[in-house]
Amino acid sequence: MTILQQQGQAAREASHTLATAGTAGKNAALEAIAGILRERQQEWLDANRRDVEAAQADGMRPALLDRLTLTPERIEGIVEGVRQIIALPDPIGRVDKMETRPNGLIIGRRRVPLGVIAIIYEARPNVTVDAAALCLKSGNVCILRGGKEAIHSNRCVTSLMREALVSAGLPEGCISLVQDTSRETANELMHLDGYVDVLIPRGGADLIRTVAREASVPVIRTGEGICHIYVDNEADPGMAAEILYNAKCSRPSVCNAVECVLVQEDVAEAFWKEALPALEQKKVELRADERARKILGDRAVPASESDWDTEYDDYILAVRTVENLEEAIAFINAHGTGHSESIVTGNYFKAQRFLDAVDAAAVYVNASTRFTDGGEFGLGAEIGISTQKMHARGPMGLEELTSSKYVIYGQGHVR
Repeated sequence: MTILQQQGQAAREASHTLATAGTAGKNAALEAIAGILRERQQEWLDANRRDVEAAQADGMRPALLDRLTLTPERIEGIVEGVRQIIALPDPIGRVDKMETRPNGLIIGRRRVPLGVIAIIYEARPNVTVDAAALCLKSGNVCILRGGKEAIHSNRCVTSLMREALVSAGLPEGCISLVQDTSRETANELMHLDGYVDVLIPRGGADLIRTVAREASVPVIRTGEGICHIYVDNEADPGMAAEILYNAKCSRPSVCNAVECVLVQEDVAEAFWKEALPALEQKKVELRADERARKILGDRAVPASESDWDTEYDDYILAVRTVENLEEAIAFINAHGTGHSESIVTGNYFKAQRFLDAVDAAAVYVNASTRFTDGGEFGLGAEIGISTQKMHARGPMGLEELTSSKYVIYGQGHVR
């Protein structure tokens, strides 16, 4: 039996205990996790510093380095996220259907954990806590496999959380970390049939597509974020510029950041007069089509066909001019990844048409795509943004981490 199989077996055994731990037991463990992260945060910061120094030496891009870096303020936000999960209703045991059949059988449907969830993700140590806390509250055991860039951070925080679990009377196997970050181990995790009930990749498009293609265990795809904003000719140019700046520049490395702006040709000059000074603050590189470059001049470089299908995770923005709403909708449905799309317009009917016709997990009117987040949607932290349509779509909070089983009450019934 390999080390990972042993880890899977320990997780499976822990799942039987966690599934019946009850809300009070799970909340006590989460409270212990929040406490230990706050009290011993310096250990986590020290470990993270080692990761950041190594990443800087390897030439990691600034936007990705930001995702890797922890600060006392960010840790406080992570702790607050755990406390928000404690306050959320426990979905486990909820009966969402109950009826008496003509033969007298009483048949109900009850929410239950998925079981053992494996999560493969990249250089974001906050994900380690978010994922573990959500899995714990929803009665799921998690096997975490982070990227090599955050290995010291992840080892430290996982050790702290396992210590907290034991202090609260739960098996430490409820949360575990894959210590080896090699591709061979990731591949083994994708094929850990019999131990893993579902695998969730969280990261860039290449990671997600590789996992979806290679895994033999069930996969929930999350996070591919080629998001668009369409600026309609009935939009307020100032509002549109502010929304675009927030969606691109507030945190360009996350999956709900916008990667492409579509501008209706009649409003293009007025819009760019407002938008360019804002984008210049962050030196955003514009990759534009020919019509847009007539307005933007040397502020933009020519866009290639691949730019319409690229998730930059950086201060780079694809720019395209369109004739009307229908062209924008067709372009988004052809090039989007089903994550988050937004229209800026003052026309109610155009907004409704956009909401109806655009195929994505989250569709906005006059708002930044950056709101696609479990906390912003009132779900607490989320384990990822599902871009598929089976089982879960959009931010995956507690309820999306459950399944169901039928419970049947009889009185000597036979068929």
